[in-house]
Amino acid sequence: MKKNKIPTIALMYDFDKTLCTTDMQNYELIPNLGVKKDAFWNKATELAENPDAPMDRVLAYMYQILRASKAAERPVRRENFVQFGKSVEFFPGVTEWFARINEYGKSQGVQVEHYIISSGLKEIIEGTAIADEFKRIYACEFHYDENGAAVWPAVAVNFTGKTQFLYRINKQALELWDDRTINQYVPENERPVPFRNMIYFGDGVTDIPCMKLVKVGGGCSIGVYSGRKPQVCERLIGEGRVDFVFKADYSEGSDLDRCVKDVITQMASKDRLVRLSLKQSERSANNGK
Repeated sequence: MKKNKIPTIALMYDFDKTLCTTDMQNYELIPNLGVKKDAFWNKATELAENPDAPMDRVLAYMYQILRASKAAERPVRRENFVQFGKSVEFFPGVTEWFARINEYGKSQGVQVEHYIISSGLKEIIEGTAIADEFKRIYACEFHYDENGAAVWPAVAVNFTGKTQFLYRINKQALELWDDRTINQYVPENERPVPFRNMIYFGDGVTDIPCMKLVKVGGGCSIGVYSGRKPQVCERLIGEGRVDFVFKADYSEGSDLDRCVKDVITQMASKDRLVRLSLKQSERSANNGK
């Protein structure tokens, strides 16, 4: 473990229905393609569940964007996706959340970093009011042709694929092309962001692999919901997949806000104790030589 380095606590978020109120594609992207929301998603589901040629659900919706764009003769360019991000609506308190939690982390002697791990579109997230709050945004991306129009999926992040990004954050191998660092063996206590210093936020079943991995690794997983508490959240906590479940209210003083501050306090204290124990163990080993 590196000495004299401020400990880092990573807060990692799904995006759709975790920070924003619905699927990000529903705000402006799908209407811009000239199709109804339900019709779009039904077509994507048909592609995914085609018995003769089944498709990954994330690739299916990305392909449906391209197909609808072609049918409407409306090429979608990167700048269009970014512009669509400006219409994304957030749950209460989200836009003020990051600065407040960062300051609380400092008061506890830790550095807080924020990450997105989403099956939505990175280009849309980059156009939102909170894009600059994240150290990295991991989400689906398109490849663009010589005219700047989206033509092919460049990155697709499905629910199991999300877990690779936990390890990238854990080892700080943040670039997608960095296969060497991500696969190197590093003892957990020597990794820049140990799993015990991770908090994952998600809203449903597609977040289960990440929620479970963080929880088992000693971190904290939090399920959020809007409106009335859905059965899925009850099931997640009943099955031990998450530590807590809260209404998606990120306002100061909300149940979610108070819990996350308590978790940061606990993580900061535990990190200090782990470092002290390792330091004493190292000193004892050196004295015994």
